[in-house]
Formats: sequence, C-alpha cells, structure tokens
Amino acid sequence: MANSENEKILRKMADAFKELAATVNSQTADMEVAPFSRSCSFVSPLFGCLGIAFKFAEMDYVAKVGDLAEASKSIATLKVMLDRDIEGNCVRKAGSHTRNLLRVKRGLDMVRVLFEQILAT
Repeated sequence: MANSENEKILRKMADAFKELAATVNSQTADMEVAPFSRSCSFVSPLFGCLGIAFKFAEMDYVAKVGDLAEASKSIATLKVMLDRDIEGNCVRKAGSHTRNLLRVKRGLDMVRVLFEQILAT
C-alpha cells in the first residue's frame, strides 16, 4: 500500500471515530449501528500490518463487522440490537449480533493495545 494511501485510510479512520466520540459525548443520541460498523471497517487494514500471525483475527474481525453492517439494515441503534438479543435470549449464542459486537470490541481493544505498545517503545 502506498504511503499516501495509508494516510488516507488513517485519516478516514480518525474522522470516523471522532464522529463516534461526538455521539457518545453528546449523551443525547443512541449509537447507530451503521456508522459504528462503518468506522470499525476502517480498522481492518491495520490487521494486515500485523502479519500472518494475525490473519485469523483479521478474518474473524471482518466477518463480525460485516454482520453488524448487515444488521444495520434492519436495526437502527446498538441499544435496540442488544435489547432484541436479550429478548430473544440469544446474547450468548454464537453468531448473535451481541456476541459479534463483543468480538468487534475485543478486536478494537487488541489493535489499540498493540499500537499503544508500539508507540511506547
């Protein structure tokens, strides 16, 4: 990937997560599934930078983000998504949106910690 292309991806990622932060900090609106999944999709290329050892994590992350993007077509907010899974008693079932959301969160946390460690050394 060309350097300017990397910068564009990083800029898109930064802008997308700034928008999510503004939503969270506003405390007035629930987080919408579509912008959340779109922002998370910008993180996928970072897994590629981590090498073959993280290929499975990348594939799993991409699949889970894809599920959230698909869910956004019929579910407006993360709260509604969680409430539906709770009502359907499927929060802990493999493939549930809630479980996929947890896996995406863990993927984001892993990338965050790895890059924090890179910056610290």
